[in-house]
Amino acid sequence: MKQFKKAKLVFEDGTTMEGYSFGYEGSVSGEVVFNTAMTGYPESLTDPSYKGQILVLTYPLVGNYGVPATDVEQDNMLTFFESEKIHVSGLVIAQYSLQFNHWNAAKSLGEWLTENKIPGIFGLDTRAITKKIREKGAMLGKIIVDDVDVDLYDPNLDNLVDQVSHKERVVYGNGKYRILLVDCGVKFNIIRYLLKDGDTTVIRVPWDYDFSKEEFDGLFISNGPGDPKKCVSTIENIRRELEGDRPIFGICLGHQLMSLASGADTFKLKFGHRSHNQPVLKCGTKRAYVTSQNHGFAVDNNALTPGWEANFINLNDGTSEGIRHTSKPFFSTQFHPEASSGPTDTAFLFDEFLNLVKKWKDK
Repeated sequence: MKQFKKAKLVFEDGTTMEGYSFGYEGSVSGEVVFNTAMTGYPESLTDPSYKGQILVLTYPLVGNYGVPATDVEQDNMLTFFESEKIHVSGLVIAQYSLQFNHWNAAKSLGEWLTENKIPGIFGLDTRAITKKIREKGAMLGKIIVDDVDVDLYDPNLDNLVDQVSHKERVVYGNGKYRILLVDCGVKFNIIRYLLKDGDTTVIRVPWDYDFSKEEFDGLFISNGPGDPKKCVSTIENIRRELEGDRPIFGICLGHQLMSLASGADTFKLKFGHRSHNQPVLKCGTKRAYVTSQNHGFAVDNNALTPGWEANFINLNDGTSEGIRHTSKPFFSTQFHPEASSGPTDTAFLFDEFLNLVKKWKDK
């Protein structure tokens, strides 16, 4: 029987919870957030939107299906992950499965965390942690191993997008319709959806790239971590593009950046939305969708400027889940239509965007 070292989760208010280390045996600090999804930890841990955060998984049993191999598919994207590496700062779970079994499992979760130097702690009451964060709001914290203390770190004070965005221009596919993708921390599955019909070319550029001289038929603004107001260059580039009429689609952070560029405002949520079961309502209809989400900031619906309107609303708390322009082909979603892992009820939005791109190109 493997012996696990004792470890502690310490919150900024001094609350301390004791458990056991099952990943990299080092101490780390960050913002403690929770995700209520039942599956998908390989996808979540490699989601760049979690940069700087200690992730708490509320589902009681984690690790039972291991971690997939790093198979590479088209365009050098990893088949079973959302980016090239783990982005969470640390992982907190209730019960760690010592055994794993799955058709594509190559290693255990603990081995994967250790290889990537990511601390993990188990044996904690993750439901109690979730309740604490919901009552008090977002909190900083740290995982302490071997009593090696570290300073508290607030990732929201940094430009996290600059840390996760690809540094060079990369082209995927060779189709007729050219999509300019602003990479603020894009997930691989977004690129897969944009390429799925085989008639597009996706041009992936850094978050602060001046794309005014690029030739493209549609603009896509990706997800990413942190405070959207840190992305000043991106907001200004989008603001200039909004003066034209080429189709624009923003997801998650991209939704927030498009909103800021249009003149609206954003704010930090009390504890964020991170789950596979967030219900959203399509405005002007009685149609609701179950969505996957991962964000700590939101758009202020009351600050929308003339020419813009709400497109989707969160049915739990009434916050913005998307906006659209009243006359131009611009729209956004706070949720992830490409959800990996998670429900794909709203994947049709990619088809809507690509149809707008084709219409604009062929006019």
